[in-house]
Amino acid sequence: MVPPVHFTERVTMTDSTDAGPVLAADGTPLKKKLAQALFVSRARAFGLVLPLLAFILVSFIIPILSLMVQGVKNDTYSANMPASTEIMKGWDGISEPTEKMFAALVLDLIKAREEKSIGRVATRVNREVSGTRSMFTKAARKAGKLEAPFMAAMLNIDEDWGNIEVWGAMKVSSQTYSAAFYAAAVDADYNADGSFERLDEKDRIYVYLFIKTLLVSLAVTLACLALGYPVAWLLASLPMRTSNLLMILVLLPFWTSLLVRTTAWIAMLQSHGVLNNVFVWLGITTDETRFSLIYNMTGTIIAMTHILLPFMILPLYSVMKGISPAYLRAAKSLGATNWTAFWRVYFPATIPGIGAGGLLVFILAIGYYITPALVGGQDGQLISNFIAYHMQKSLNWSLAAALGGILLVIVLAIYWLYDKVVGIDNMKMG
Repeated sequence: MVPPVHFTERVTMTDSTDAGPVLAADGTPLKKKLAQALFVSRARAFGLVLPLLAFILVSFIIPILSLMVQGVKNDTYSANMPASTEIMKGWDGISEPTEKMFAALVLDLIKAREEKSIGRVATRVNREVSGTRSMFTKAARKAGKLEAPFMAAMLNIDEDWGNIEVWGAMKVSSQTYSAAFYAAAVDADYNADGSFERLDEKDRIYVYLFIKTLLVSLAVTLACLALGYPVAWLLASLPMRTSNLLMILVLLPFWTSLLVRTTAWIAMLQSHGVLNNVFVWLGITTDETRFSLIYNMTGTIIAMTHILLPFMILPLYSVMKGISPAYLRAAKSLGATNWTAFWRVYFPATIPGIGAGGLLVFILAIGYYITPALVGGQDGQLISNFIAYHMQKSLNWSLAAALGGILLVIVLAIYWLYDKVVGIDNMKMG
């Protein structure tokens, strides 16, 4: 038997201050080498996400910022009427207009007519005071023949040129940057002296529309939750094979055009449509007293609930699928009833899915446009429909930008409130 051989290793400890920095294989200090490796890794990661960042910047962030700027910037008047813009900077908006102000106005009218920009100028002022467009176009046609005193000459064309309200509208329009459009978006007037004044009750429309949009979005969210929760529970409880087949029915609407789905609801909700015929057949109503389900708020809520329902079911299903059935069995074994086991054990575990689905459906419903436009009629219009109207028909892009800006602030406020009350970290999409 060979006796074991014992080796004795001698380790010499050296003071780190004497040894100097630790070096890599190529002689570079290890600390510097590690910093270079981290920089290369971060640069590679940034390069991978750079196309996505550029796409988001170009297609999302820049258009939104541009739209927000248009809500406070409008240089239509100041760019085409420089003389009157400059002289009205010193006007207080209260005193009577002077001869010098009229002279500058005539000079600008002549120039604007020559440059064919008088129509845009007149439209800009007309947004502040209705009826002034015809005053500007008529005065511009005759401005080249006017002689001093210009005040009397302009009053001879139209006596409304002596109205302080018209000149106040011109002063507000001459400001390149102003809060006039945001004031209009909350049913207020922005005066020439910089003050704000609430519109008459009969002229208020946008605040009511914002409140109406929020209430409709809340109603749609609650309806989706009431309908989607049982469906998500059924999908999570059934065997995988059956659950996958039923999931196809949930995803099927995504394979159909939104316009087609909305148009189908028009056929179903009209007075002689499918639903009313079923109600008459069941005896719920008579042929003479059919329900009015189309071109009103009822039709808007029904159609929006159907379209947004999958966005509630999918987050709920993904959360419910991760809840073990053993939790309910354990609760029942401890004496809990079916309702107590559900309410005290199962339901709290699904709150992250409720939060995710509710937030998703609510934010989508706030900005919905096609469905209210086709199904809602006059009564079912939301704030998004008026934003589209000002962008496409009235061409008042500044007011549309102001309305969109307020809507964006509301959405961000709701998101912030949700984060404070529930917590974004508790939201689960799967």
